[in-house]
Amino acid sequence: MVDLHTHTTFSDGELIPSELVRRALVKGIEYLGITDHGDFSNMEIIIPNVVKVAERINSFNLGIKVIPGIEITHVPPSLIADAVKTARKLGARLVVVHGETIVEPVAPGTNRAAIEAGADILAHPGLITEEEVELAAEKGVMLEISGRKGHSFTNGHVALLAKKFGASLVFNTDSHSPGDLMDREMALKVLMGAGLSEDEAEGVLKNGRLLAQKILGGM
Repeated sequence: MVDLHTHTTFSDGELIPSELVRRALVKGIEYLGITDHGDFSNMEIIIPNVVKVAERINSFNLGIKVIPGIEITHVPPSLIADAVKTARKLGARLVVVHGETIVEPVAPGTNRAAIEAGADILAHPGLITEEEVELAAEKGVMLEISGRKGHSFTNGHVALLAKKFGASLVFNTDSHSPGDLMDREMALKVLMGAGLSEDEAEGVLKNGRLLAQKILGGM
């Protein structure tokens, strides 16, 4: 099981990284992305500290690997490309962009800007357009199927368009509290609830694993 979008007390999560890692391990998660909400005001604080935590945990054989990242959140679309570059320079191995979920006032144009900037994952992209999904397929940007309340409302729309245009999907919980974490069985249920077959759902989980392994191979 892989979860590449989670939050800690570095932003609006309830758990410090060590407790998040422990709880994730109990859920059977083998690869965990810590991607707290960031912009130009706090990335220099969050990313180096998460990098240190990840390095320490990954140096031991605990059964889980941590990937240090960031979720670029509510940054104006015109500044997203710069934010992605800055995050990578600061040591983020995984860059997620907070997409145009229907339950938050995200600026129009965020989805497209994130895809054009080459983010790894566009989180909860809401009512993403066909043109944007086609562009994500071309750019290799993964679209998230979300396990989080509210953000999950448009999972079916995202899955349908991803299948139509060949965009890659990834499942994440977007965990902010202990109860948000999911095991593999629940993740598959969420994916099939989005209209995917069991085989397609398994493929989405595999996508997350392949991305995690690719990132870790470069660390």
